[in-house]
Amino acid sequence: MLTYDVVLRGGRVIDPESGLDAVRDVAIAGDRVAAVGTGLPPGRQEADVDGQVVTAGFVDLHSHAHDLGSARLRVADGVTTALELEAGATPVAAAYAAAAAAGRPLNYGFAASWALARMSVLAGVSAGGSVELLFAKLADPRWQRAATPGEIGRVLRILESDVADGALGIGLLLGYAPGTTPEEYVAVAALASAGGVPTFTHARDLIEFTPGGPVDGAEEIVRTAGETGARMHYCHLNSTTVRHADRVLGLVERAQRAGAQVSTEAYPYGAGMTGIGAAFLAPDRLAARGLTPTSIIYAPTGEEVSTAARLSELRAADPGGLAIIKQLDEDDPADQTVLLRYLTFPGSVIASDAMPLTWIGAVREPATWPLPPAAFTHPRTAGTYARSIRTLSRDGGGMSLSEILDKCSLHPAMLLQDRVPAMRRKGRVSEGSDADIVVFDPENITDQATYSTSTRPSSGIRHVLVNGTFVVRDGRLDTDARPGRPIRA
Repeated sequence: MLTYDVVLRGGRVIDPESGLDAVRDVAIAGDRVAAVGTGLPPGRQEADVDGQVVTAGFVDLHSHAHDLGSARLRVADGVTTALELEAGATPVAAAYAAAAAAGRPLNYGFAASWALARMSVLAGVSAGGSVELLFAKLADPRWQRAATPGEIGRVLRILESDVADGALGIGLLLGYAPGTTPEEYVAVAALASAGGVPTFTHARDLIEFTPGGPVDGAEEIVRTAGETGARMHYCHLNSTTVRHADRVLGLVERAQRAGAQVSTEAYPYGAGMTGIGAAFLAPDRLAARGLTPTSIIYAPTGEEVSTAARLSELRAADPGGLAIIKQLDEDDPADQTVLLRYLTFPGSVIASDAMPLTWIGAVREPATWPLPPAAFTHPRTAGTYARSIRTLSRDGGGMSLSEILDKCSLHPAMLLQDRVPAMRRKGRVSEGSDADIVVFDPENITDQATYSTSTRPSSGIRHVLVNGTFVVRDGRLDTDARPGRPIRA
């Protein structure tokens, strides 16, 4: 009699939580890991994974990619859970309902969105649970100003409602609303602390970038964590801190030693991507960040912006249009060393900041697989985890696979599990854990996406299972698979 639904036979099982790194079978019954051992009984489906690494599917805390094509790229990179935590959504109940109706190949979840709550109160925007609307309204100056005490109170009430509806935390796009007072940020953090929910912050500018700003972005996060006791997650240090790694990482480390609950994340690329209308991409603010208009590529056309005047035109015409921002040079050894510092910082997690697809001069075809050449995104959407594993294990990172996989799966799950008990079953390969599994070739796993061919899936990933269902088998994506489930607090 068959006991198991799936048995992965004879792979190198790595479970960062227990320290297991040995050849074992992994048996799955339904949506859970039923056993990890040797000589396990047969299953209804069997896969010989000799020579492959078998580990927990990657948990991405920072994903804005909600379209089907992007989600498939994520799965092909080993991601089994992709969460919208930095931007968030509001009302979260509507966001969850829309995702469930569409069906997803991976697990999904949302934080409450401070930015959308602020847009609602200060600019009259009706969010309706749509994250896409946030990009469209990103450059609206009405939500970027300082709020009155009454307005702050209304924003807090929206966030409270979303937290009560199961939001995984509170996302704060602070860097996009430079007029926000430090007092408002503290008030949101105090709300989070009282509710036992983490916050996820895109920091405001460092003092090196905006000397006249109200507060240094890094100091604001760690100071607020200490003052309120909130768990504060510092998003994508590589893109907001750039070459100031020594100061900012030193500050975070001192705060952690003092007991502040501050965590960090990074992705392994030198360029960022966001709406071209973002406040910090105004022509008069570029030089402070070491940028020029030619550092920006406008995604809808692939145009390298030539002048400040052209940048202003694009910002006015399409403020939500996505743009690549070239910050660190990945081919420069010094800049690559800076990137490695962010990635290898103790306790830091890997997170992609994945972006939705932009369709260049073509009708959208999100259901087509492989994606057609007209689909464009940041290569981090397709390759963050394969690239991180390659870079940190084979190309100078000097980390063990277990250490790397901890950053990809276990540690992200642990950052959420106090608020979200379901995360105690993710990021692990042990009896009773969720059957979110990735199987890859440790010698050949790599990213294939580039800034010009951004939708090429990663290679070296052999199988991906989400809740016990194969979404990738023998390197081929099942385009009909939609086993993703909501993750709620």
